[in-house]
Amino acid sequence: MTTSVGTSRRIEGGGSVFTYSEAGAGTPLVLLHGIGSAARAFDDQLAGLSDRLRVIAWDAPGYGGSTCLAPASPRASDYAAALAAMLDALGIPACHLVGHSLGTLIAASFAADHPQRILSLTLASVAAGQARLPAAEREKALAQRLGDVVELGPRRMAEQRGPRLLAPGATPAMLRRVVETMAAVRPDGFSQAARMLASGDIKADIARLPADIPVQFLYGDADVITPPARNLEVAALRPTAPVHVVKDAGHAVYLEQPARFNSIVFDFVTRSRDTRS
Repeated sequence: MTTSVGTSRRIEGGGSVFTYSEAGAGTPLVLLHGIGSAARAFDDQLAGLSDRLRVIAWDAPGYGGSTCLAPASPRASDYAAALAAMLDALGIPACHLVGHSLGTLIAASFAADHPQRILSLTLASVAAGQARLPAAEREKALAQRLGDVVELGPRRMAEQRGPRLLAPGATPAMLRRVVETMAAVRPDGFSQAARMLASGDIKADIARLPADIPVQFLYGDADVITPPARNLEVAALRPTAPVHVVKDAGHAVYLEQPARFNSIVFDFVTRSRDTRS
């Protein structure tokens, strides 16, 4: 288990409590984690980018010490509204936003609902959401996720699911980080996130994005959770957006290839810095 790099903090906003990690100063870069993750998963981004940016990684509602959302079956827009409340509490009017996996659904919804608050948008290891799947397939996938966290518990679920997030060449230390982070998820927050995934439709939100928002996509070439073809299918909706393939990385691309991930994000932030005012 690693020690968190950024300062762990707590803030209240919109009637809810949010926990998050923060390091650095200047232009804000906000990181949104996936369904089996947490703010601490982005330690390498907090360490590698905070000399140039104010880097903030949230614990999504129902994760870490963050308050769960009110609806039992929230939608991506509910998480987006929570993000807006947290940014308001932090005094951040606009930011560079990075979403990973489930976090891409939240990031795209937030950007579509609050385009004036987006300086750039990075979607990594895209979770498209399951709204367009046949109902039976969608319900089966949701039942599997809900069953895993209840019947197995977070620890056993993490031990079973964790290895699939990594490429074959991942180190034992990487596997430990993935498993320990997933083992710490709260069943209530995980279950809400699973229901959001079942109703999510990132394609619909990307279609709502204004043309002037800088968007980029990135994914690992060995990702079996959100495979390359799925990332490319979503990226095709934004034909002018850069698409980056990270070699020898699986789903947890930010952890497996942090230097490459950080470079892609920072280069895009730099290029996008003055495009929106």
